Amino acid sequence: MELREVVRRRRMVRRYADRPVDPALVDRALEHASRAPSAGFTQAVEFLVLDEREQVARFWDVTADAGAESSWLRGMRSAPVVVVPLTSREAYLDRYAEADKGWTDRDPGRWPVPFWYVDAGMASLLVLQTAVDEGLGACFFGIPPGRVAALREAFGVPGDRLPVGAITLGHRLEDAGPAGSPSRRPRRPWQDLVHRGRWRR
Repeated sequence: MELREVVRRRRMVRRYADRPVDPALVDRALEHASRAPSAGFTQAVEFLVLDEREQVARFWDVTADAGAESSWLRGMRSAPVVVVPLTSREAYLDRYAEADKGWTDRDPGRWPVPFWYVDAGMASLLVLQTAVDEGLGACFFGIPPGRVAALREAFGVPGDRLPVGAITLGHRLEDAGPAGSPSRRPRRPWQDLVHRGRWRR
């Protein structure tokens, strides 16, 4: 698929067909994600892959609020694969305290923005785009802060790894058009988002 078509077709898919996903497609998405930009080439974005029915069910058991069943949750539970991107602030602070970077005090305040999250976001986007290119659907969503500890315990995630969200993967149902907010809000023309030379109102 042409890159411009991948970009045009990418959107969050919240309901999936009852079909397994070829593990090779998941691996391809993760391989692409490993090519995302990485500040200092720290390479500290990692992925927890849940692709067995029991693992996926366990994920929803520990991350969804009890009794909060909704159409969104029912649709998302239908995904056969969940990928959790994780990053490590400590790995970035360690990397930039090395001789070729020279920030020996490891002060997080030196960072203009937390690049450990930026890099994880870019890696996640490559997973989403690869899903489109492979004919799959995907959705990036957040893990409630109060559920992170339960996620760590359920899947043995170390304390210094920070989940930035989760991505469902699966075969999309017949395309019925955008859902969620895009069905209620028009997309802003890209020209309205660009300010050339000076900010304009």
